[in-house]
Amino acid sequence: MDNLDLIVLRDLRDWRRAGQRALLVTVVRTWGSSPRPVGSILALSESGRITGSVSGGCIEDDLAWRYRQQWQGEAPSARAAPVFLTYGVTADEAHRFGLPCGGTLELLVEHDPDAAALDALLQELAGGGLVRRRVSLADGRAVHEAAQGPEELRVDGGEMVSTFGPRYRMLLIGGGQLTEYLATMALFSGFEVSVCEPREEVRAGWRVAGATLVAEMPDDAVAAFRPDGRSVVIALSHDPKLDDLALLEALKSEAFYVGAIGSRRNNEARRRRLEEHFDLAAAELARLRGPVGVYIGSKTPSEIALSILAEVVAVKNGVAVPHEMLVAPAKDLLAESTRS
Repeated sequence: MDNLDLIVLRDLRDWRRAGQRALLVTVVRTWGSSPRPVGSILALSESGRITGSVSGGCIEDDLAWRYRQQWQGEAPSARAAPVFLTYGVTADEAHRFGLPCGGTLELLVEHDPDAAALDALLQELAGGGLVRRRVSLADGRAVHEAAQGPEELRVDGGEMVSTFGPRYRMLLIGGGQLTEYLATMALFSGFEVSVCEPREEVRAGWRVAGATLVAEMPDDAVAAFRPDGRSVVIALSHDPKLDDLALLEALKSEAFYVGAIGSRRNNEARRRRLEEHFDLAAAELARLRGPVGVYIGSKTPSEIALSILAEVVAVKNGVAVPHEMLVAPAKDLLAESTRS
């Protein structure tokens, strides 16, 4: 499944190609609590279709009503300048639009974005590029250019500047049942998922559409995957010959998350192997997460997958998971409480 921004931009392009009037709405500023972060986008067509979200739903409904009323019987005009809208200034308005107590958000509304420019942006994103989009506040004209890294959305100098793409990617080693659950959850969370499974008998039972299945050995698969700062590599095969090969490559990469499944004892044994036999530097070995996941008492493959994805998303979003919530220390604390 594509991430939400790509879906929004693709739908918007298609509506404009078909000659429909449409809006691109971006959250540019928030005060207090907000249901959606700065940079969130939605597209609205004159037929009333909405893709994306800037709130829990009430603001979307108001935007659809407001602009369908405005468009009714009105002929398309020359390019209009973007406009700012603010919701939730008063307590009554915040309640009306379902905003949290004290929540206020400011939106930038772009009228009838150019279909050709949107198509060029989507082609750049499809190629794995990170793209900076600049929108003139004077006339709504948008240009895009390559960006070197993610940037915070900003509105200054007469323009709004935001960045899009590339998608976060996840490489999973081993194609068992746990991997099927984790791949499915990751796909729905916007990750592009690849699965390395060199064992033909396991590969034959793979059932998750949307994930790329490769038969290479794990070290070759990681090298071909070329992990970057928006990448995740997790070893799930339970076979040290496969998992260790992947980890050796992944721990030397720029992947923001590298982890492995297994018991506390198995993970300690893995760390010793990697340190003693493969000369991994201490800094590289320190990046290895394992046992992966946050402790939620998970027992089934689906619950374990949920635990793993929760930790991955926390790291992606820059949230420091408390040490005692990680699987190993949580189980150690539980064992101590049971003994006492």
